[in-house]
Amino acid sequence: MKAVYPVIITETTDKKIPYLVHVPDFDAQTQGKDLADAIHMAEYLISLVGVTMHDDGKPIPLPSSASDIKPESSPWHYDLGAGDEILSEIITLVPVDFDLYRKRLKSLSVRRNVSLPAWLDAEAERAGFNVSAILHAGSIEREARRGKLIARHCTIDPCDVN
Repeated sequence: MKAVYPVIITETTDKKIPYLVHVPDFDAQTQGKDLADAIHMAEYLISLVGVTMHDDGKPIPLPSSASDIKPESSPWHYDLGAGDEILSEIITLVPVDFDLYRKRLKSLSVRRNVSLPAWLDAEAERAGFNVSAILHAGSIEREARRGKLIARHCTIDPCDVN
């Protein structure tokens, strides 16, 4: 399911967290180091919360109309840090693709415990090898040789397309 949600982005005088984001349809907040990061984080938040709601059997909220959103509804109007001020506010639209997010989420790495001979562990540590990285790369290479690798492996942010 694809959707476009309105968000309120508040620019503040806070040097550490200059952009605050409120997603009214999910009553959720996030932040960004710059405007592009704030929009990216909004996409990530909406995708994560929406997929979680769906998994919990709850309906994903339908997007509100941007014209129905008022900056005053943002929690930042009453919950800024001491001495911080609002510099500007915008209402913008953030597109999300819940199905694509779910696919990327399923391709994240999982933690597995493996057993290997103590001498091999000691040699790997002495040589500075990352055993997890070697097993990871070897598994992907083996599956690729077997023709079973069908999707690119994603290890960071499921919304990140790079």
